[in-house]
Amino acid sequence: MTVRLTTSDGHPLAADVVDPDGMPAAAVVVCHPHPLYGGNRYHPVVDAVFRLAPTTGIRAIRFDFRADHDNGRGERLDLVAALEAIASGATGPAFVVGYSFGAAVAMTTEDDRIAAVVAVAPPLVATSPPPVRPTLILTPSDDQFCPPAAAAAIAATWPVDGPDVALEVVDSADHFLLGRADEIARRAISWISDRIDGS
Repeated sequence: MTVRLTTSDGHPLAADVVDPDGMPAAAVVVCHPHPLYGGNRYHPVVDAVFRLAPTTGIRAIRFDFRADHDNGRGERLDLVAALEAIASGATGPAFVVGYSFGAAVAMTTEDDRIAAVVAVAPPLVATSPPPVRPTLILTPSDDQFCPPAAAAAIAATWPVDGPDVALEVVDSADHFLLGRADEIARRAISWISDRIDGS
């Protein structure tokens, strides 16, 4: 189902929502890669997560970030608008899966309704703030922007008493994850499902 969202600062967003059979056990918001480099809600990685989620009892929403790119600031409001649209239809926790730019937005959005985040190929840098909620980082082995060694070094600087952060490598893949969308979706939804079951 295609819906229209409006952010708190007035930006209209196009989005799609899909429901599982029966009452959703949780909700997931899926965030696409950088819009200035071709990213949109139909990206194969986004699409794979969006389509797999309802088969495991999870309500899902994917959306296009605002037309006027805001370097991640306004895009956090976009994510919150999607979260507000999806969380009301689920009885369980809400999660966010973001890819690349979408991962950076997911990791830095402050909203208490977000139970955990899956960050796919996040463009981490030394100044990246530590996660504020449980986070799975899926890093391609040959990522051109933040390979596993760099991601691990950055994660090592985060507080040890912070939320659980798991870093997993996607073998034989670069940042663009060509042909790996289904694998990424399986790993992301499996991790989320484990957290639902353990809640």
